[in-house]
Amino acid sequence: MRPSVRKSVFVGIAGLTLAGTVAGCAPSATPAVPAATSDSTSGATTAPSGTASSPASSASLYQDGTYSADGTYVSPNGTETVGVELTLAAGTVTAVNITQHPSNPNTRKFQGEFAGGIAAQVVGKSIDELNVSKVAGSSLTSGGFNQALDKIKSEAQ
Repeated sequence: MRPSVRKSVFVGIAGLTLAGTVAGCAPSATPAVPAATSDSTSGATTAPSGTASSPASSASLYQDGTYSADGTYVSPNGTETVGVELTLAAGTVTAVNITQHPSNPNTRKFQGEFAGGIAAQVVGKSIDELNVSKVAGSSLTSGGFNQALDKIKSEAQ
């Protein structure tokens, strides 16, 4: 190996080593959360404060109940509609029901698959965490679901 090539290889290895060392020493992206502290005068325990996106804060944003809305999306066959009914308790989805409005057999197939798989994706989750992209092979129906979800959020507040 020629000296100039050998020098380039060593410089490259040294540079990669330095980059790896610097990356390993970099601070993490999430700050450490202080542990719960105890107030010695009252015996009370203080926990770290939550953020605005915590489940407790989203629970107060929405009224419990059952809400329904229609959402539309565009398929190769034109504009389609899907009906969504959600039951909320403390900001969490406890039940979901899909009403199919197919305009052709292909839409019927995909909306049926979506309806069969959506509960596993949304039940038990906070309504603010939901953003469905593809369920049971149906990716277009999710656009209508998300549109209906936005309407339900507005209605439930």
